[in-house]
Amino acid sequence: MAKKTGEKYQAIIDAAVRVIAKQGYHNAQVSRIAREAKVADGTIYLYFQNKDDILISLFNEKMGQFIETCRQRIERAESVEEKLYVLIHAHLSQLAQNPELAVVTQIELRQSNPLIRQGIGEVLKRYFNLIDRVLEAGVQQEVFRPDLDIRTARMMIFGTLDEAATTWVMKQCKYDLAAHVKPIHNLFLHGLLKR
Repeated sequence: MAKKTGEKYQAIIDAAVRVIAKQGYHNAQVSRIAREAKVADGTIYLYFQNKDDILISLFNEKMGQFIETCRQRIERAESVEEKLYVLIHAHLSQLAQNPELAVVTQIELRQSNPLIRQGIGEVLKRYFNLIDRVLEAGVQQEVFRPDLDIRTARMMIFGTLDEAATTWVMKQCKYDLAAHVKPIHNLFLHGLLKR
């Protein structure tokens, strides 16, 4: 199997996003992905074992790049409030800029088998750890309450962002997803209580 780098590998990943978004994972044929990537059918098997491997690699590649970019932006942010804003903005704007990827991650990936979900688990853990670090910094700097349950707060943050993105995809991406960044940020910082 060829090393998972290079122009052809990236072309296959990008083609898979387009084909799966358009045809759905179960209807997306490897031969169609090859045509879209402008490579021979057999070339796909130099890089991937099967269609499941393509989907796992696609998610890990795109999510891995996102996590690294997000991590760098969070490190540059000065305050915890800004770090949380960067996290929310990065999550929603990345999907808003690539609706096809949003369809794949929000819809198609969820209809996949347990093997695929297991294959994407490691990269998701890295994202959850990034969220946890922002929350832990908030507790340490006494911006967030000292009794904050990090795991529950992380589930709330990820769940809210995930639901916002899924709803946007289900509505055919017809509105500005990034417009939700400020209201979500405000909700997380200030909660539901009247001040």
